[in-house]
Amino acid sequence: MAVNSPKSGVTVVEQTPCVIPDLSVKDLLSAIPSHCFQRSAVRSFGYVVYDFIVIAGIYKAANYLDGFINPEQLSLPYPFLYTFARVALWALYGFAEGLVMTGLWVIAHECGHQAFSESKTLNNLVGWVLHSGLGVPYHSWRITHAKHHASTGHMTEDQVHVPKTRSDLGLPPFDPTKEDIVGASISDEVKKELWEALGDSPIGASIGAAGYLLVGWWMYVIRNASGQRRYPAYTNHFDPRAILFKPQQQAQIVLSDIGIVLWLGAVIASIHQFGFANVARLYLIPYMWVNHWLVLITFLQHTDPLVPHYRAPEFTFPRGALATLDRQLLGDCGKIMGFLGSHFTHGISETHVLHHVSSKIPHYHAWEATYALRKRLESAGIKLQGRPGGWSEMYRIYKECKFVEDEGNVVFFKNAQGLAVGRPVYSSNCESDSGIEVDK
Repeated sequence: MAVNSPKSGVTVVEQTPCVIPDLSVKDLLSAIPSHCFQRSAVRSFGYVVYDFIVIAGIYKAANYLDGFINPEQLSLPYPFLYTFARVALWALYGFAEGLVMTGLWVIAHECGHQAFSESKTLNNLVGWVLHSGLGVPYHSWRITHAKHHASTGHMTEDQVHVPKTRSDLGLPPFDPTKEDIVGASISDEVKKELWEALGDSPIGASIGAAGYLLVGWWMYVIRNASGQRRYPAYTNHFDPRAILFKPQQQAQIVLSDIGIVLWLGAVIASIHQFGFANVARLYLIPYMWVNHWLVLITFLQHTDPLVPHYRAPEFTFPRGALATLDRQLLGDCGKIMGFLGSHFTHGISETHVLHHVSSKIPHYHAWEATYALRKRLESAGIKLQGRPGGWSEMYRIYKECKFVEDEGNVVFFKNAQGLAVGRPVYSSNCESDSGIEVDK
């Protein structure tokens, strides 16, 4: 809660203490039952078949219901209502198919982590087919995603959702006489400067968040948007010689590009054969929903005012793995939608912390492993369950997480007023390298 003093002209905010983990990899893995690490090709294929059955079922149901939307079968008071009903039906179809197709995306993503089966060849074959069919360069993204897992939350090594700093945005330099480095207090003068520079209008935030959801995925793979800013401009996932990849990985990048070319060819051929309207209705709109869910889920897993980001002196793999949140996808739309969101996307949003601790655990074991891991984390005073993941939360985070400071080895997002919600608390009762005193 912010308190403003008219006399001092300074706004002070009460911050939430966030424990900086001091756990080892062994601490985290030993909390997980051993059978959760087992991978089964048969069981994993079962989920692939299930997803395709549901996708086919949704199409059959929509096509069947569409046959009733005519004057012979359905009596409506105005002719335009038939068009409206048909548009609403196929809009619902696109939403539902997009959610289930995101589940297929998640399984392909597990293939990239070698969580689909014990066979690396089978994992990569299934992953390449599924991801190519969803417009994803399989090996290219698999390689950079592995780097993301190795350095999650690292300011200079993480690959995606890297916070912009004060200098990145061209904001006025930090002034220690007028503001607190951790964002606990700030003068009205500086607060006004930041507000005018960053803006925070509801319309602007809504448009920005919507644009991020609609084109964020393609902007990332094409031009490294929201990725590591130390890379050259327009670094992308399709160039075998890009800084993202090692020379010995170039053949895999070419194979990924071939998958995308085949996918584009299939889409273009389908449009030529069946018409753009049909292809858009049956595939392209659900495909856009998949990209939307991908961006929303990953953004909310790694972005929050209470999630720390680290520079090299304070980074460890366990700290990075725990610099993320579990959220119930669509939980803010009620229990039924929350269940559907988690079920059809195989719990990728609800079990994400566990996924960063051990990415080879398949989704069907992730729930049990998550509950076991949470008990261990809670014993260390760490709770990593965020608010439900949905559009309202996306809007809130987009407004609240504007920038981090150029200084400090543990940083939290500040808002457009230069205030931060979280502050680091070290279990070892020490002070950080940046000189920030934490609770004793």
